[in-house]
Amino acid sequence: MEREHIIHLLAGGTAGTVGAILTCPLEVVKTRLQSSIATFGPSFVTDVRVLSSSAASQSSCGNIALNNVEHYSSGGKGRVSLGIILCLRHIFVTEGTKGLFKGLGPNLVGVAPSRAIYFFTYANTKQFLNERLNPDTAYIHMSSAITAGFIASTLTNPIWFVKTRLQLDQKRESNLKCSDCVRQVYNRSGLLGFYKGISASYFGITETVIHFVIYEHLKEKLIEASHKNDKDGVDFLKCMVAAATSKSVATTIAYPHEVVRTRLREEGNKYKSFLQTFLLVFREEEVHHA
Repeated sequence: MEREHIIHLLAGGTAGTVGAILTCPLEVVKTRLQSSIATFGPSFVTDVRVLSSSAASQSSCGNIALNNVEHYSSGGKGRVSLGIILCLRHIFVTEGTKGLFKGLGPNLVGVAPSRAIYFFTYANTKQFLNERLNPDTAYIHMSSAITAGFIASTLTNPIWFVKTRLQLDQKRESNLKCSDCVRQVYNRSGLLGFYKGISASYFGITETVIHFVIYEHLKEKLIEASHKNDKDGVDFLKCMVAAATSKSVATTIAYPHEVVRTRLREEGNKYKSFLQTFLLVFREEEVHHA
């Protein structure tokens, strides 16, 4: 089993690193849309309306960007529907290419250890419980996911905190450097400052639990179906579908904790705890923005 654990360690770290690089621009957009301080300015909002109106009159599609998301303009008033492509365009125009990859450094530093810690802990916990309880039950998958998520979140939260602060920095010139961010936070709040948002991360373990429980169940059903059809293994595409389905369901259910976590990591003292932040966002911005 030692070789299997090493494979889990390497596979989790490698996949996480590649994914972090490819999705960094989307991570920046997501973080800013979740935040209450990083805004797309009034001039950009005007451009969005003009461009969207123009595109609607020239295209049967009626939209300049797919996958619309919503964001509040300054002051939390006047909800505006923005497209992901337009958000990316705004960051590129106002901050350059570097703006799309803010926070990539901490992400690369943290994603490999985080994924590796998670998968390694998950595999070991699962093995430990399988040897002592009824093997491969939903309870074992859930317990393994909770343990792995708790340990990974606790050990790597400072890295994700710094990443969020860098992604919320909207200056084109004299960008906030990782070392400056670390020094500022430490001088103001000490080591505990790097653990802001940890309560939301712990709540976010529910996403991991839902994800892995659904995935393991779907994978088990696929294996049974393959055996019935006299196949030697499970089709790779089916496994990808199972993983994507389980992740989509889990992310949708647990998404509000990500907004709360981003708000807790912002500068300022408006947001103090998980519950207080959740209720405040709910009251001020309505449930579909939580």
